[in-house]
Amino acid sequence: MNVLSFILQHKDAYQVILDGVKGGPKEKRLAAQFIPKFFSSFPELADAAINAQLDLCEDEDVSIRRQAIKELPRFATGENILRVADILTQLLQTDDTAEFNQVNASLISIFKMDAKGTLGGLFSQILQGEDIVRERAIKFLSTKLKSLPEDVMTKEVEEYVFAETKKVLEDVTGEEFVLLMRIVSGLRVLQTVNGRQQLVELVVEQAFLEQALNPADPDTVDRLLQCTRQALPLFSKNVHSTRFVTYFCEHVLPNLSTLTSPVAELDIQLEVLKLLAEMSPFCGDMEKLEANLNMLFTKLLEYMPLPPEEVENGENSASEEPKLQFSYVECLLFSFHQLGKKLPDFLLDKVDAERLKDFKIRLQYFARGLQVYIRQLRVALQGKTGDALKTEENKIKVVALKITNNINVLIKDLFHNPPSYKSTVTLSWKPVQKTEAVAPKRPSNEDMGSGGSTKKQISPQPRRDARQIYNPPSGKYSASIGNFNYGEYRLIGGFEKYVVC
Repeated sequence: MNVLSFILQHKDAYQVILDGVKGGPKEKRLAAQFIPKFFSSFPELADAAINAQLDLCEDEDVSIRRQAIKELPRFATGENILRVADILTQLLQTDDTAEFNQVNASLISIFKMDAKGTLGGLFSQILQGEDIVRERAIKFLSTKLKSLPEDVMTKEVEEYVFAETKKVLEDVTGEEFVLLMRIVSGLRVLQTVNGRQQLVELVVEQAFLEQALNPADPDTVDRLLQCTRQALPLFSKNVHSTRFVTYFCEHVLPNLSTLTSPVAELDIQLEVLKLLAEMSPFCGDMEKLEANLNMLFTKLLEYMPLPPEEVENGENSASEEPKLQFSYVECLLFSFHQLGKKLPDFLLDKVDAERLKDFKIRLQYFARGLQVYIRQLRVALQGKTGDALKTEENKIKVVALKITNNINVLIKDLFHNPPSYKSTVTLSWKPVQKTEAVAPKRPSNEDMGSGGSTKKQISPQPRRDARQIYNPPSGKYSASIGNFNYGEYRLIGGFEKYVVC
């Protein structure tokens, strides 16, 4: 009875406070503090109170706005949580740094009161709000969710995030796609084989793997690159890359030379081959394995030249040695080696004798070239340690040595009779493992092509969580990627000198 009496006696006073939002700066500052303080005592004036506080959140005076925003969480009770979250999400569009930080703090505050209700307001604006609000709401989720404790981000809340994110992914830009994948990839509820498989399914839907590739359309090519890069960290021995590897073999490799790069400075062919190489260890059972291996084999032959013809005096008839594109060959050989494990008799039973003979000639020629490069690089790097290896020139040489050593190991496997697929190498652009052994001793020329057994250099597989994440462009899979440096270097050259570009 006393409470009811208090409300009846002070309702008019509270209305005066609400009317203070129309007064001067002092009245507005007082209103910003007292409207939320007594909000719960006057439920019949709830709408008027929230609207009054919202007026203060839009005041011309930034200090009044910040005060009003700071107090907004006090209105987030019961059914009001969704409305308050919606208002705060809209306020993310401010360009004032202090005000923006206060909005973030208020959102975090109501998150801890009712996470699901807060997410309802955020996703409502992401799906229906203005572009700037949508953009900042997605960025808020991508940066703040991972820092919230488990008692806030419960299983139910995480499942709600996943369900709402799938709705947003129905129409996203390239940058939004990456941020949203970052959000769902960090959910604890999806840190299982089944959860990772669900994430791969999301990426598959974005990649349009059921459609043929239009190599002349940079949008289409860019979309495929982004989706593949997002899927890569999800693959494992239990979550397979089969659909992506199949698509690359059936649709990308046949069009490799005609792919249109999203930006001029990106070597699109090498980019694609590196993605394929990274995915290949996680490929499961493949329906058209022989056909896809044959495509890889055909593409590999294109990058492995025949030795130049010799004239009667034994000198080369050509004015220059063929260029050996080591970076491309490393990727193709690695992918062929990985898929070849699934059909180890491919070179013996599925390739005719003439073609196999041609392949071995190319392998031998390439192997001879490797020895020249490896010898030159070892001499150039001999005795260099610490800071000396950190110069740009020596970093290039270190990468070049990794590339040539990798190709050397893989070629030796294929020279075995029958071909072997047992050696393990770490792709040259992958992070160096502390336990990784020093590169194998250079074999003699007699070892190459003899078909004899040689001791293989075993290196541990790189950790998948150490992968660099592809940083895509904004826009609907179309805007410029910018200064994106993937894979560090491209190694080509003839026998007399090496060129890294």
